[in-house]
Amino acid sequence: MIRKYNEIEIPILVDIWEQASKVAHPFLDDEFTQMVKKEMREMYLPNSDSWVYEESNTIIGFISMIENEIGGLFVNPQNHSKGIGTALVNYMKQFHKELEVEVFEQNKIGRPFYEKFGFKTTKEYVHKQTKQKVLRMKY
Repeated sequence: MIRKYNEIEIPILVDIWEQASKVAHPFLDDEFTQMVKKEMREMYLPNSDSWVYEESNTIIGFISMIENEIGGLFVNPQNHSKGIGTALVNYMKQFHKELEVEVFEQNKIGRPFYEKFGFKTTKEYVHKQTKQKVLRMKY
């Protein structure tokens, strides 16, 4: 089931983000990751529209939107490749004609997911804090 998240669930979403991020972003250093974790809790999640994917009363994934941009899509790694990310993006398609996302080029999970979904790279740049190449993609 997909539903709007509740603010009291932020710690659960941050935990899912942290687990999934370790798998998707092993190239990011711990200092940067800890900074983003704090920002997830205090800034990103409270200021985005987020929906959770829940199964048997357990949240196993979420998507956060800022207008038509996917600010974050994270699924508990134990539930990868089960169609949860696809279900969340398809859910957002009913509200947005176009979707955009930014993903690190080295993200071996997210980038192929978005490419398979049909997103196309529209821009590339180097992320200042991490010195990593980022792809802006559009569906």
